[in-house]
Amino acid sequence: MPFKSHDEYIVAQRAELRDRLTQIQKAVESQVPNAERAVSYNMPAYKLGRTFLYFAAFKNHIGIYPPVTQDSALIEATAVYRGPKGNLSFPHTEELPLDLIARIASALEAQYRNS
Repeated sequence: MPFKSHDEYIVAQRAELRDRLTQIQKAVESQVPNAERAVSYNMPAYKLGRTFLYFAAFKNHIGIYPPVTQDSALIEATAVYRGPKGNLSFPHTEELPLDLIARIASALEAQYRNS
């Protein structure tokens, strides 16, 4: 089913994941207040001119894409969540590191603004 908005996407997810997804929205929007909500690749996304962040719920985790590549301190801080391609996976069994997610949003916005 193609989603047209963040709200449509979130409502379609399991009840126990909706709050987690909403928390991610709030973290991103507090850090990058001018970011526009979008849907790309059928996932919630954020853009400022161009898309800089995607997030999605999966069976065992929430993923955030694309990888941060230009902030070495943040790359180190997210190492425990990074997969082989650098994408981030936040397990449902753990509390979301919302401050870290806000930093990721800011870094990705800067990374894509400067590329």
